[in-house]
Amino acid sequence: MPAGPDPRLAIERYREHAPRYDASAARTMPLRRKTIELLGLRRGDAVLDVACGTGLSFPGLPSAVGDSGRIVGVELSPAMAHLARARVAAAGWQNVSVIESPVEEADLPGPFDAVLFNFTHDVLQSPGALARIFAATRPGARVAASGSKLLSRWLEPANIFVRRINAPYMTTFAGLRHPWRLLAAYVPDLDVRPALWGAAYVACGRYRPSTTTA
Repeated sequence: MPAGPDPRLAIERYREHAPRYDASAARTMPLRRKTIELLGLRRGDAVLDVACGTGLSFPGLPSAVGDSGRIVGVELSPAMAHLARARVAAAGWQNVSVIESPVEEADLPGPFDAVLFNFTHDVLQSPGALARIFAATRPGARVAASGSKLLSRWLEPANIFVRRINAPYMTTFAGLRHPWRLLAAYVPDLDVRPALWGAAYVACGRYRPSTTTA
């Protein structure tokens, strides 16, 4: 595994994963729905869905923000972004758009009132990506995140399987013990709780600019 996120490797992997991604994500759908609920979305909100993949989170967003709100997904993989756009077209959502770009380079049409990170490990390990996201986010915006993490050190032998299960979906294991470590600089009240028997987490809080992140 590379020491940090590798965008080119991610594009290659998700070109292969895209056709069967929705089926592979079925086991984590309850956690995805929980993460969306933690955003506490309101009518008129602008929501950023980071690394939106095939748009699996989209169905839970338009009804919450209403016609006056908007949802923007940003996705690195062309194959995944294509499927996300197809999902939007099939549903007829007029207020959902998909930006195909590395997050670090994306032209994000903020300001956003809520930011969703659902199983976005590589993005969370990229300081440049987080800086880009929160430059387009309102102070006080609600932030919710979920994803995989390593088990406690006393269960270290089982982490062989945690790494093996997650290897196809991330390009680095950096920060996998505390994947939210960089996010916490932007969300100082981040409340992190274990999920999926400790092999995952769910977290929420509010964006607070500071002199170190602004």
